[in-house]
Amino acid sequence: MRIVVHDYAGHAFPTSLSRALAGRGHEVVHAFASSLQTPRGELVSKPGDPPSLTFKEIPMDPDYARYKYSFRRRRNMEVRYGREVARFISSWKPDAVLSGNTPTETQEPISRAATMGNGRFYYWVQDFYSLAVDRILRRKIPVAGAWIGAWYRHLDRRQFERSSRIIAITGDFAPILADEFGVEHDKIAVVPNWAHIEDIPCLPKDNEWSRSQGLHGKFVFLYSGTIGMKHNPALLLELARRHRDNPDAVVVVVSEGIGADWLKREAAAAGLENLRILPYQPFATLPAVLATGDVLVGILEEEAGTFSVPSKTLSYLCAGRPLLLAIPPDNLAARITRDHDAGRIVAPSDMEGFLAAADDLHQSAGLRAKLSRNARAYAEETFPIGKTAALFDEILAK
Repeated sequence: MRIVVHDYAGHAFPTSLSRALAGRGHEVVHAFASSLQTPRGELVSKPGDPPSLTFKEIPMDPDYARYKYSFRRRRNMEVRYGREVARFISSWKPDAVLSGNTPTETQEPISRAATMGNGRFYYWVQDFYSLAVDRILRRKIPVAGAWIGAWYRHLDRRQFERSSRIIAITGDFAPILADEFGVEHDKIAVVPNWAHIEDIPCLPKDNEWSRSQGLHGKFVFLYSGTIGMKHNPALLLELARRHRDNPDAVVVVVSEGIGADWLKREAAAAGLENLRILPYQPFATLPAVLATGDVLVGILEEEAGTFSVPSKTLSYLCAGRPLLLAIPPDNLAARITRDHDAGRIVAPSDMEGFLAAADDLHQSAGLRAKLSRNARAYAEETFPIGKTAALFDEILAK
């Protein structure tokens, strides 16, 4: 079978699916956008890859990161990018196109090209972009925002109708698909996200990367990943403020974009030398980066609710470090962490609870060791790609 796996963001874990599907005998093109400001996987062929696997970078306007928060300019770039992907699909003529992490107007020409070429389209639902746009614009420009939001919902509904199956990353998405978009239950397949555990071994804190950053002898609260509109970076700022008089504690944020820029400004204004902002690191160094953290931090705004499942927490679990999460308690990442006793969870608005939980983790090496063992045990049991690839193979073959 000829398969296009389109992961707009170019994250790490979808590449393991493409490699596994190619290893199962399929001809696979893993397509992704250039010029995005986001954590990336290894998006090139490497030794041992099946010869039937190809990575294809689809050009995105190089000014995209600069205008990411300008709705009009960002939209125009995303639409043009979607047409480029559609052109490739029309020329390559795959049997199946699996597309996720993709804005609604970008997904439109992709889904249309897949089905017009007598192929099958599978919407891989990682988030509800149309609902987020609807909510944000209704708040900013109530009358026009409602009209624009309705248009985005209409596009999503049409793309779900084109889909042979809809692959949701959590069962929590099923009632949203049914209530908001009229999707029948039997059209939904639930495949939880995973982390690329094969490439994220447990490493010691004292490693080459931590030494290069002067962090091997510090207690590190580490945040790695996007800080955008679904996050509250003030939590990280206050965590640094809490430990400003402790020379052995530091808050390290590995990120770029609007949230990281805000933290840089606020830390400088407050004189917080223990808050360090670093750019995104190559995927090959991710195990060492995560191993540097004594506590791994995740944040998500309350209104994101079940609409978003922060994938960074899954990589955190692989690293075998305790998690400190300020996310909605009913979010899938919160449930995994709570059910498997892998960390501490507080509500996003509970600043004092967040700081108290951080204090508990900081003060108890025994607690950190127990949570770390539980985190890695869950990842080893759940994330190996073999079962997941077999499930996708079965879905895409129907």
